[in-house]
Amino acid sequence: MSQGSMILKLVSLPISMILICLGIMTILGGHITPGGGFQGGAMIASGVILSILVYGLGNSPLEFSHTYIEVLESVGALGFIIFGLVGLFVGGFFLYNVGTDILNIVPSAIQTAFHYPDVTNAGIIPYLNIFVGLKVFVGLSAIVIAFAGFKKITEESE
Repeated sequence: MSQGSMILKLVSLPISMILICLGIMTILGGHITPGGGFQGGAMIASGVILSILVYGLGNSPLEFSHTYIEVLESVGALGFIIFGLVGLFVGGFFLYNVGTDILNIVPSAIQTAFHYPDVTNAGIIPYLNIFVGLKVFVGLSAIVIAFAGFKKITEESE
């Protein structure tokens, strides 16, 4: 469907952006609401996949290079392992939930506005959601990009 209609092309990019934003929201709120890294990553990937299906692999406005995908996947995997090791060294178990804001990155204005203990008592769970979301987003997107590239190669050889 890479040569889709003009209406489909006109509507798909805003819908893709909405899906990506909803996925980011799901990842960032995953420790206090239903959802999290996997669900948010799948939503972000669905936005990218929609764009690839409508525009085609070469013409998609959401185009990712192979290097960019490799870097994102590596960051997701390394972050997950690093936070797992932090839990191992602090609590004695891999992925042990350390407790409060271990990186101390929450500004004081946000602490007072959002009742600091309620937001940061999740420990490493919000950070793990981000890294899991990255891995799922990249994994699902890479599968569709590989299939679309394979289809493009087979069409050119015929």
